[in-house]
Amino acid sequence: MSGIIGGWLADRIFGTSKAVLYGGILIMLGHIVLALPGNLSMFFVSMVLIVLGTGLLKPNVSSIVGEIYAENDERRDSGFSIFYMGINMGAFLSPLIVGSVMNYSFHLGFGIAAIGMLIGLFVFVATKKKNLGLAGTFPANPLSQNEKKKVFTKLGIAALIIAAIIGITASAGILTIETFINLVGILGIVIPTLYFIFMYRSPKTTSVERSRLLAYIPLFIAAVMFWAIQEQGATILANYADKRTQLNFAGIEINPAWFQSLNPLFIITLAPVFAWLWIKLGKRQPTIPQKFSIGLLFAGLSFLVILLPVYFGGSDALVNPLWLVLSYFLVVLGELCLSPVGLSATTKLAPAAFSAQTMSLWFLASAAAQALNAQIVRFYTPQTEMAYFGVIGVASMVLGLALMALSPKIQGYMKGIR
Repeated sequence: MSGIIGGWLADRIFGTSKAVLYGGILIMLGHIVLALPGNLSMFFVSMVLIVLGTGLLKPNVSSIVGEIYAENDERRDSGFSIFYMGINMGAFLSPLIVGSVMNYSFHLGFGIAAIGMLIGLFVFVATKKKNLGLAGTFPANPLSQNEKKKVFTKLGIAALIIAAIIGITASAGILTIETFINLVGILGIVIPTLYFIFMYRSPKTTSVERSRLLAYIPLFIAAVMFWAIQEQGATILANYADKRTQLNFAGIEINPAWFQSLNPLFIITLAPVFAWLWIKLGKRQPTIPQKFSIGLLFAGLSFLVILLPVYFGGSDALVNPLWLVLSYFLVVLGELCLSPVGLSATTKLAPAAFSAQTMSLWFLASAAAQALNAQIVRFYTPQTEMAYFGVIGVASMVLGLALMALSPKIQGYMKGIR
């Protein structure tokens, strides 16, 4: 959700390029704090640094990729697929390198992450002028000097009020982990809704851009459903790998953490294939809503295949790890139809005055999905396994079919964007 702040700062004050630089620095500092032996207070300091840094970096680096291409450039979706492959290279290496080091020292593992970000920042600064040109240099909707003074005053007052509320409620025992999770769940729905209303009603949004925003709403809902399933690869399916899967397979002792590298491994392998496919198909490729629909169908199927070994072997027998590999593989097929395409679609459909903030809205779909998951994962137990995977999988496929049926209507609201 911190992407809201990062997107606004980029659009109104210093542009997406500087936002990425500042965000990377904050993330690096957060991991340096984690690399030092400390206490709970230092942990919270590190979380604040990483959350704010991610809010600055994550939506804005995607916006820069979008700025490289013209609005109707056929290469845009493929460009985002390659960019997405780079993201997942880090996700693939992380469990293997950092996970192994953390067997000896958690602090050393976080230190390696900080060094990695330092290298990334150096490459970004050294090559951006040659490779990016003016992309991300100027804010899309800059504040005037008078507006800046008013905004900074309001932000300072808001920060003091929030700090006071946190201090009072925490000391009174009202602000607990449980209430915080519930609050995040509410904000995950309320903030995107308010964001849509604000951009739609803004005088800086043209009639064509309003139509495109309406088209973006069903895509956003579909993304929430997809990420609600995909994100469980690191929670429910991670637990499933640890407790319900045969970890001695073909004479190999499997570390359950290795399953976390499957998703990025498949993406790294398949992203170039999908990038080639979209270019090869050209104007014959599925429309954006149709790609989202296909993504939802694969996501639902990834949960339904988990039912088969339980159905045939019972809930007490350990499951062949290949079923879990198949589940991760199917959700990756859906992810490559939806996630890089969603990044690309966001840059196409965003109102000009809210380009970076609309990218923040895209990442709010993931925030909303994680907030939703915090509530629904409570229903998972070994006894409810069949119903849990079945209900969520079927819901995703039904939504995917509905989106496919509505695709021509949604496409009409996009006003020329394909």
